[in-house]
Amino acid sequence: MSSFWVYFAARPLFWIIVTIATFLFSSWLNRRVGGTPLLHPVLVALSLIIVFLQLTGTDYDTYFSGAQFIHFLLGPATVALAVPLYDHFERVKKMLLPLLIACFCGAVTASASVILVAWALGASEGTLLSLAPKSVTSPIAIGIAEKIGGYPSLAAGLVLITGAIGCLTAPPLFRLLKIEDDAVKGFTLGLSSHGFGTAYAFEFSTLAGAFAGLAMGMTGLLTAFLVPLLVRMFGLG
Repeated sequence: MSSFWVYFAARPLFWIIVTIATFLFSSWLNRRVGGTPLLHPVLVALSLIIVFLQLTGTDYDTYFSGAQFIHFLLGPATVALAVPLYDHFERVKKMLLPLLIACFCGAVTASASVILVAWALGASEGTLLSLAPKSVTSPIAIGIAEKIGGYPSLAAGLVLITGAIGCLTAPPLFRLLKIEDDAVKGFTLGLSSHGFGTAYAFEFSTLAGAFAGLAMGMTGLLTAFLVPLLVRMFGLG
């Protein structure tokens, strides 16, 4: 049995199958419970794979030898977000100035507020620096955390938590504030909840998904420039 496991564990194809099967199961589970963000497919799949790796004693490098092929598809998938954006490009041009202002204010608020709250609660400097980029997509957040002296792995985990919380709280906030415009809903989700919010926005409409993708990209770009400035303003790093 041991030799059987060693044989399959060393095959990249095995880990591709594990990743896809886990995500399909997580997606099915999410649909069964009504699509709650608390059981977002990414979070559930991530947790199940971590448990599986722990139980089998498999190191991350072995797992990634197969999962890297799926990881490669993140690039084309991100670029594909431009397709629905192109379909609504005329509306984006008309709203460009308000979108830029909203994105700037949102990016500053997201970073500054989390630093202040965590500082008030007595968080260490490393934690503060890891929290600062929590509202952008994982690759950007990891790069920012590395640059300013935070913990990249912690930043990546905080990004996932932020995305799940954003998707969970957005619908009641939309109802409370009587927001009906899908463009506003999508831009809000993309700005505050990065990839999670963008995927969730497509459940409203392609218009919401287009504006979410735009917000995710704009917020990532602005945050990469703003966070180092905010960190210096707060005397961190």
